[in-house]
Amino acid sequence: MSLEFARTVLKREADAIGRLADNLDESFETAVKWLLDCQGRVITCGVGKSGHIARKTAGTLSSTGTPSLFLHASEAVHGDLGMVTAGDVVILYSHSGETDELVRLFPSIRAQGARSILITGRPTSSAGRLADLCLNTHVDEEACPNNLAPTTSTTAMLALSDALALAAMDRRGFGREDFARFHPSGALGKRLLLTVSDVMRPSADVALVQVGDLTRDVIRSMTLSAVGAALVVSNDHSLLGLVSESDLRKHLLNHSDPLNAPVEDVMNSQPSTISPDLLAVEALEVFQNFPVKIGELPVVDDGKVAGLLVLKDLLRSGIL
Repeated sequence: MSLEFARTVLKREADAIGRLADNLDESFETAVKWLLDCQGRVITCGVGKSGHIARKTAGTLSSTGTPSLFLHASEAVHGDLGMVTAGDVVILYSHSGETDELVRLFPSIRAQGARSILITGRPTSSAGRLADLCLNTHVDEEACPNNLAPTTSTTAMLALSDALALAAMDRRGFGREDFARFHPSGALGKRLLLTVSDVMRPSADVALVQVGDLTRDVIRSMTLSAVGAALVVSNDHSLLGLVSESDLRKHLLNHSDPLNAPVEDVMNSQPSTISPDLLAVEALEVFQNFPVKIGELPVVDDGKVAGLLVLKDLLRSGIL
């Protein structure tokens, strides 16, 4: 019984969105143009359930290239209307178009020199007559069996708002790289923005040794830095070699006096290196495509050691 009821609700809301798509007209195109031409900010405004839609839309707009903020209609009539300036576009939400707090805002919005767009199910309402532009989200009935709880109407508002924000994004040419800049903590942002220099361990935190140092010195330095490799460097920080844990194990098995052997007997004198400017996700591919399994790569910048890239640090960076 509950499943069938749920299916009915979903179908009613889906049908409403389908009709909304079929009935889009030039008003929508005008609204997109106003968002693109906006010299200030796009301010969304509502109260109650419509206010929740307005707040979500402000977030969607901001994250897709249209600077936006939310204004609560009840607070607006008590001073917060001061955040509206000339050049702004205010998108107001009211299904009935008779919400008193919203209706009272239109004269002040116009006096501030801002444009108003009303998203409503009744364009002929009091708010509809005052708005500069109306987007019609009329629905025949709510999904609520009593035709009372805002359900289908708020779904239509949300869907139209998403369409408006994404149409502006498309016209603006806002792409994946732009989206990543606004979402630096998300996986996409990290994949497109995070570089080796952001993830690597700097040279100050890495085991650095020099030619002539003994294997026991290498082991001590690696233990203190808590990393599985040591970099052999010259006095000017040029890279001369790398000693991995694997190199040490082979050395301990094959040398008659392993702890007192010089580091040049242990090190790989031609290690692979990586640039600090390479994207972290590309660095991960280097590790994955390496002919043998490795856990560290020296980071070299302009011939000098900048640090050490550790595979487990890459995997913890959030690029996956």
